[in-house]
Amino acid sequence: MKIAYVLFDKMTTLDFVGFYDAVSWLRILNVKEGVSWDLCANKDEITDDRGMTIKIKHIYPDLSGYDLIFIPGGMPTRELRYDTKFVSWIQSAHDVQYKVSVCTGALLLGAAGFLNGKLATTNPSAYDLLTPYCSEVVKARIVRDGDTFTGGGVSASIDLGLYLVESLTNADVVKKVQKMMDYPYYRAGNLTYVFMPHE
Repeated sequence: MKIAYVLFDKMTTLDFVGFYDAVSWLRILNVKEGVSWDLCANKDEITDDRGMTIKIKHIYPDLSGYDLIFIPGGMPTRELRYDTKFVSWIQSAHDVQYKVSVCTGALLLGAAGFLNGKLATTNPSAYDLLTPYCSEVVKARIVRDGDTFTGGGVSASIDLGLYLVESLTNADVVKKVQKMMDYPYYRAGNLTYVFMPHE
């Protein structure tokens, strides 16, 4: 499984790192063959919304060669969804099997047309912004519609990463990952269509 992490200036890093940490255990524990990932962006260096700088090796790569794309959120997604070049780049992932976002990264999946006719979620503050892009905005921490996974705000990235790990393996593996991450809050064995709905 080859993963593309689509990053951008002023992104919210926890949106990315929570998922990244959980999913990286697929390779560390050797429970899925050929797991690799690239950090991808529209420039060779990005700075997150707290001022941390990340070096990027893969600038505007063709995303069609990946098995999963992941898009974090952050305030810039509200503008990037209208950036023709950036959205066209995401659209190169049209045939990629797994499409994943956390927080307002869903706006970019939506702008690329990947949420048409699908259920999705985002940060609760952006439900209205997501509405035009999908069939229904579900007020939940994690929503899966086929092979499209969307997560709510920020820390939901950890749960979404664990949910993907369980989806690709089993409950025993994800429980092991939870133990390694010292993260007891995810409910293994609950692979429902919509996961962790808000009360």
